[in-house]
Amino acid sequence: MIEDPPLLQIRRRFNRPTAAQVQAFAGLQTGFVVDALGGRGALDRHVKPIGGSAPFCGVALPCFCGPDDNLAAFGTLSVAQPGDVVLAAAEGFDKAAVIGDLMLGMMKNVGIAAFVTDGCVRDQRGLQAVGLPCYAAGVTPNSPVRNGPGTVGFPTVVGGVTVRAGDIVLGDEDGVVVVPAERIEATIARIEVVRAAEAAFEAKVKAGLKIPDFVQALIDSGKFLDVD
Repeated sequence: MIEDPPLLQIRRRFNRPTAAQVQAFAGLQTGFVVDALGGRGALDRHVKPIGGSAPFCGVALPCFCGPDDNLAAFGTLSVAQPGDVVLAAAEGFDKAAVIGDLMLGMMKNVGIAAFVTDGCVRDQRGLQAVGLPCYAAGVTPNSPVRNGPGTVGFPTVVGGVTVRAGDIVLGDEDGVVVVPAERIEATIARIEVVRAAEAAFEAKVKAGLKIPDFVQALIDSGKFLDVD
C-alpha cells in the first residue's frame, strides 16, 4: 500500500536557456528544427494549433495534470516567467478540457508565451479572443476537476515526447517540437546546414527537378526490382 501523494509537487528553480538561444529558434519552421534534431522531436500529430493560433517559441515549463484534472495547470501560474510555454500532460485524455479561455487569459496575464497539451481545450471563441497561442489534441466543452495529484516543473511526457523544464519548445501549423536543453547548441549549429540544404533543394524543384539525384542513383544501381 502506498501513501497518497501531495496534491501538487512544484519545482520552481531550474536552468533556463539564454535569451539568445531562444531567439535562435524564433520564426523557424518546425520541420527545419526536426531535421536539425535528426528527424524526431515533434509531439503527437494530433497536437495542433486551435482556432488558427499563431506560431510560438519559448522555454518549456511542463506540468503533469493527468486525466480529467487541471490543478497542475493552475500551479504553473505561480512559477512561470515571461516567455515560458506551459506544456500540460493529460495522458491523451479526451473526455474533458484541460483549460478554457479564462485560464488562457490568466496565463497571458503572467507573461506565458503559449499553452500546449496532449489533451483537449474548450471555449474556442474565447481562446481566439485571448490571442495567446493554444495548441491541443482536440476540443470538448466538458470541464475537468481540480483534485490533483500533479506536478509542475518536473519532467513529464506530453504527446509522446519527454519534456523537461528549460527545454526550448516551438510550434507552428505543422505541430510542436521540443529541443532538449542539452542539444540546444548543437541544434542551433545544425540549423544553418539544414536551411542551406532546403534552399538548394527548393531551387532545384522550382527549376523543374523531377527525380532527385540520390533516387536516380538507387534506380541506376539495380537495387530496385521492376515487376511487369
